[in-house]
Amino acid sequence: MNQKIVVVMGGPSSEAEVSRRTGKAVLDALTSEGCNAVGLEFDPKNFAEDIKTCAPDVVFNAVHGAFGEDGRIQAVLELLGIPYTGSGVLASAVTMDKTAAKRLMLGEGISTPRSHIYRTVDRARDIAGEIAGEFSFPVVVKAASQGSSIGVVIVEEKDAIESALEECFRYGDDILVEEFISGKEITVAVLGDDKEQTILPIIEITTTSGRYDYESKYTKGASEHIIPARISGEEKKKAEEAAKACFCACSCRGVARFDMMLSADGTPFVIDINTVPGMTETSLVPDAARAVGISFGELCKKLVAMALEK
Repeated sequence: MNQKIVVVMGGPSSEAEVSRRTGKAVLDALTSEGCNAVGLEFDPKNFAEDIKTCAPDVVFNAVHGAFGEDGRIQAVLELLGIPYTGSGVLASAVTMDKTAAKRLMLGEGISTPRSHIYRTVDRARDIAGEIAGEFSFPVVVKAASQGSSIGVVIVEEKDAIESALEECFRYGDDILVEEFISGKEITVAVLGDDKEQTILPIIEITTTSGRYDYESKYTKGASEHIIPARISGEEKKKAEEAAKACFCACSCRGVARFDMMLSADGTPFVIDINTVPGMTETSLVPDAARAVGISFGELCKKLVAMALEK
């Protein structure tokens, strides 16, 4: 692969450090495969000029969270006519906004936990009382536009609701309050585009803390990825169908990861969509790819090739 690849990482978002870890891992993998790849620290104000100076044939987007996952980097690259890995502008914007993604899934009939959306203006009401009246405990409170489990609070009792609201409203004007689904946590990665999709092996996630939070995701030994997931054939089929339905409904491309909770009756509930999934040494997508014989370097090259083909 002779094309010049610029791996964009970092930036000002709350997920910048994880992004740098992803970016470094991707850059190391591409260079070890003999690719002409360089890294670029993302600076929003100078990004367009920085990219033009680098003159890439293709950009590998490793920016998690704000800018990289919400469509803004994608929009700049579209304007400059530069191919890039991952989903496009609209797909990125919709999936990064948990409230928009929730509405889309409900419209498509995709199983997702029962929820209620609140905005900052609603705080004039007794939101905590409404949540306690509408949901049983535990209940999940989420910031609408964060990833890597940032801005997610699992509330065990009514007295803790207000502090959870304070935490989640720090990140924006919208939050999502969701029913807590008790069961196995699984994740399904999908490779492809709107014409063809490949579903990677389903991973079951267990943690030492009992919660797949930020620390569990990015601390060695804090979580275990079980491949294949210990689920029935019917549960596997339902989870794959849900992931594929989400991928196509959101017009994703490249690779996207769909996090789910498997309820006691075997229903997979989609709880999060990741269009720039982590690619660190503890990340899920590389593990799923390795399970079917795709090395990390091969996976990175495959994503670059898909970007150049679109």
